[in-house]
Amino acid sequence: MTSVTPARLVSSCLGCGFLRPAPGTIGSAFGVGVFLLVLVDRPLWVQIVAVLLATGVGVWSATATSRELADGDPSEVVIDELAGVWIALLAANTPLGWGVAFLAFRVFDILKPFPANVAESLPEGWGIMADDLVAGGYALALVWVLGRWWPI
Repeated sequence: MTSVTPARLVSSCLGCGFLRPAPGTIGSAFGVGVFLLVLVDRPLWVQIVAVLLATGVGVWSATATSRELADGDPSEVVIDELAGVWIALLAANTPLGWGVAFLAFRVFDILKPFPANVAESLPEGWGIMADDLVAGGYALALVWVLGRWWPI
């Protein structure tokens, strides 16, 4: 195993990506936890800026880790799940909503409906991040629509 560089530490969300099984689910759960601890009571614009920052840091760290490991999409890289689930959480306001956002994001991330399946073919860290950002957008839309009928 290669050493844990700063990029690998960031891209693995402080090592969550090294855990098995299901590092993507673990990374998503970590993302929910960080969102609830740091962002949940912040204004929407702050949450959006946080998503943008996580995306930028994610592209850098995922690219560096991918190159270091000579792997196009290393399973230990889960910062893409963090950024994607943060997008889904933008529409949730209750514990039920947070759970629905998490589950919806995981389903869309696994199924990769168009254009997520195409987005993952972008080069390096962009492709690693893009499919999860699309999945987060789909989950956001679903949570928002459900929130029109139920308080989530």
